Amino acid sequence: MKIGWGWKIGILYGAFVVLIVTLVMGSSMQKMDLVAKDYYGEELAYQKVIDGSKNQSTLSTPIEIHATAQEVVLGFPAELAKDVVKGTIHFYCPTNAAFDATIPFEASNNQAVISRAKLHKTNYTIKVTYTAQQKDYYQETGLNLMQ
Repeated sequence: MKIGWGWKIGILYGAFVVLIVTLVMGSSMQKMDLVAKDYYGEELAYQKVIDGSKNQSTLSTPIEIHATAQEVVLGFPAELAKDVVKGTIHFYCPTNAAFDATIPFEASNNQAVISRAKLHKTNYTIKVTYTAQQKDYYQETGLNLMQ
């Protein structure tokens, strides 16, 4: 049986339509997490992040962040040793919003210790916002908790 060129074009066009419909259906079922639920409000407050980053850059060293099996330890610069350091640490997971966590801390002996009990084994972007010497500071660092 011989198929004419008109039927071949029709079959090709039909296969293309089926492919496009399949791709649209598949993409509509994907889970999409926003970076923040209130991204507009956060954008308006972003000047605080800029100012905190500038204040952080004036310190002698950045915050040293390392993880052990049970905790995440933040080591603050030496010039903040005599000051009260309070703030929050936001663990941001770009792959799954359910893994995000925001934990308040208060440093003692120039260190803050955060328990890993509520954290997942994934890559995090650590966003540390803290106050010392009547100034706001901000630092953003990557941390791998997959070990």
